[in-house]
Amino acid sequence: MGIKFRLIVMNFLQYAIWGAYLTSMGSYLYGVGLESHIGIFYAMQGIVSLFMPAVIGIVADRWVPAQRLLGMCHLMAALFMGAAGYYAGTTGSEVQFATLFTLYTFSVAFYMPTIALSNSVAYSVLESHRLDTVKSFPPIRVWGTVGFICSMLVCDVGGFQTTYMQFVQCAVLGVVLAIYAVTLPDCPVNRGGEKKSLVEALGLRAFSLFRQKKMALFFIFSMLLGVSLQITNGFANPFITSFRDIPEYASTFGANHANALISLSQVSETLCILLIPFCLKRFGIKNVMLMAMLAWVFRFGLFGLGNPGKGVWMFILSMIVYGVAFDFFNISGSLFVNNETDTTIRSSAQGLFMIMTNGIGATIGTLGAQAVVNRFVYSQEVGAAQAAGWSTSWLIFAGYALCVAVVFALVFKYKHDPQKIGEVQH
Repeated sequence: MGIKFRLIVMNFLQYAIWGAYLTSMGSYLYGVGLESHIGIFYAMQGIVSLFMPAVIGIVADRWVPAQRLLGMCHLMAALFMGAAGYYAGTTGSEVQFATLFTLYTFSVAFYMPTIALSNSVAYSVLESHRLDTVKSFPPIRVWGTVGFICSMLVCDVGGFQTTYMQFVQCAVLGVVLAIYAVTLPDCPVNRGGEKKSLVEALGLRAFSLFRQKKMALFFIFSMLLGVSLQITNGFANPFITSFRDIPEYASTFGANHANALISLSQVSETLCILLIPFCLKRFGIKNVMLMAMLAWVFRFGLFGLGNPGKGVWMFILSMIVYGVAFDFFNISGSLFVNNETDTTIRSSAQGLFMIMTNGIGATIGTLGAQAVVNRFVYSQEVGAAQAAGWSTSWLIFAGYALCVAVVFALVFKYKHDPQKIGEVQH
């Protein structure tokens, strides 16, 4: 229990750092007049994910033990996020986009690689203790989502979700994990494998998979579905919080505690992870990914039709389907890549999957969503007109997800083999 508990603490802090600001930063940016830049703030996470995890991964493979590098990255990310919080706090409503964005960019550039690094540390430690990673890691990883939820609720209860204090909260947690990480068991450098080049680490070798029609279509649709991934992270909180400007909803719980409401999404995510093995065996990857696409339709559509008053049940239902939308795509897609690619290219294929989804797809999605929200919401000055604009925006996003789902159902052909799901390939 000792080593598992230590890894649970690591995962809890890893995602608590992210949860401090990820769902609430949009509301802060709106409050200081930077609402038209929300998209680029969230897109930057995708942009740095195109190369920083690969670069840091090579450093961990060749020179610096993973747990020590994890601590270094978290310390740097925390320092830059702390600087962003200090700058925002001292300038108040006069905060300038260029300065805040620069500090934030350096912070996420060091934070995003830690997601993969923390997984590497966990795998290495579990293997060194002769534990089965397939059985042992998922129950440990679930505590990361719990940490994310707890951090969101602290941000909400502390009144930080519309202030710069969310950056301070993030920085404090980052320093704690930076110190904690270097106390973890040592992870060997270059353990049992060849050195990966930057081309391999970026997943570029896997582009040869585009010669196969099945894999080419899979990666293309992964990118198209990846467009949806960060939209609600960036815009759900400012959307729900905006109802405070409408007298009818000003005193409702949801309008005043958006983070608490949104945290139901992460609860759903935690529970839906447990459904994936059954659904993959029973329905196959195509139908599971189709479920995820349709879940995004409901996720966005229910936002467009609901409100924090009598329509709050639509918001709650939207939070519940998020688990299917997020997990059934990300985790099932990763398993599909693992099962359908040769061992010599599997790591590169996983890298390509991340680039197509969290890199290219999510970046296009957040920037595109920003353009839509600017057009229909922030161009309006009256609260009721903005609410109507929000509804239109969410329904546009739902329409996009529906189009992707319909085309995917018609174009992607895959014969389901229940025996192949979950096989350990060597």
